[in-house]
Amino acid sequence: MRTHHFSAGILVAALAAGLPTGSWADDQADFEQAMTAAREARKKAATVGGEWRDIGKFLKQAEQAAAKGDFATANQLAEKARRQGELGYEQAMSQKDVGLPAYMIAGSGK
Repeated sequence: MRTHHFSAGILVAALAAGLPTGSWADDQADFEQAMTAAREARKKAATVGGEWRDIGKFLKQAEQAAAKGDFATANQLAEKARRQGELGYEQAMSQKDVGLPAYMIAGSGK
């Protein structure tokens, strides 16, 4: 009976000791993919003048969180930056053919 409890305890300890390393590596890989996607979205938005103000801030905060090993926060911030890049691009593209209202055009007399 004691051997059974002892071996189960060793198994649990071994699994617990092994999880942080594998989990950390997976989290870091996820973060790196998220940052790549966020940077690409930022560049795409910038090509059409649609980069939103806070993208750079979110990327910097994501890098800082990752440096501390907080990959959950880092991934959330990178995802937020990616989404802002995508939305900025969509917004710029949707507005590209929208002209200025007449009252903003010099010499329109209105």
